[in-house]
Amino acid sequence: MGAARNSESGDVVRTELPEDLTEVSDFFRAIGKQIKLLREQAGLTQKQLGERIGYGEQLVSAVERGLRTPQPEFLVAVDKALNAGGLLAIAADDVMKARAKTRLRHPAWFRGYVSLEDVSVETHDFATLDIPGLLQTEAHARAVYAMRQPALSEEVIDMRVAARMARQEVLTRWPRGMFSWVIDESVLRRPLGGWDVHAAQLRHLLEIGRTRGMVIQVLPLDRAEHAGMGGPFILITPKGRAQHGYIEVQTSSRLITDPDEVQVMNARYNILRAQAYSPEESLTLIEKILGER
Repeated sequence: MGAARNSESGDVVRTELPEDLTEVSDFFRAIGKQIKLLREQAGLTQKQLGERIGYGEQLVSAVERGLRTPQPEFLVAVDKALNAGGLLAIAADDVMKARAKTRLRHPAWFRGYVSLEDVSVETHDFATLDIPGLLQTEAHARAVYAMRQPALSEEVIDMRVAARMARQEVLTRWPRGMFSWVIDESVLRRPLGGWDVHAAQLRHLLEIGRTRGMVIQVLPLDRAEHAGMGGPFILITPKGRAQHGYIEVQTSSRLITDPDEVQVMNARYNILRAQAYSPEESLTLIEKILGER
């Protein structure tokens, strides 16, 4: 995953496109291998091919490795330069359709986090506005996307819901990672999608909360102290890497890698867990809310 550290903020700054291409990476790598094979058969280096078509050596290398989207004009130029007989040029439309489909699955500002979630061994989530994505039922997710403003098309809603459901695979893998959630009580009392959808969502939370290795805690409304007034956040630890922090608001997000800042977020999360109900008390409250209708 190509990335560089911002020296001032410690954030990850994306320098390549693989995080945008997760869903079609095999397709793009296959095209890259075709370009490499044709180039080598023509006896050209990456630099020489780049000079022939007016592109840099680094771009040629990135496309051959499947790290960059091969733009239509690039494919047409390479096709002509290597006498590919239309083999590469004909793939231009399919490439752009594949990339567009990938963009529909997750908004651009969220893809960096998703790429970490897929390889996480530990995830801790503090939620103040909605049920965390990994815990949402399909009906709840669809209701949330349907109420977005400006309105999303039905195609985008379908793909976003499917993508959210696919993310939940991380909860079923074995060996299972460590997961915990602290959810503000107000989230549990807001019946997004209507009561029937919400009731099914609450029952799903009960099921997850009773699953070994899954810890759900509720931060009650009557607490006089609240360590999370700064807003929701997630702590995530990718396999073999240091823990990261993640925050988002509206259509902006920030992936935090600075160790000192992540440590503060970790301490804050531990305080929130202490201020919340215990897991057993939390499930009891969810059952109580279900019984109020």
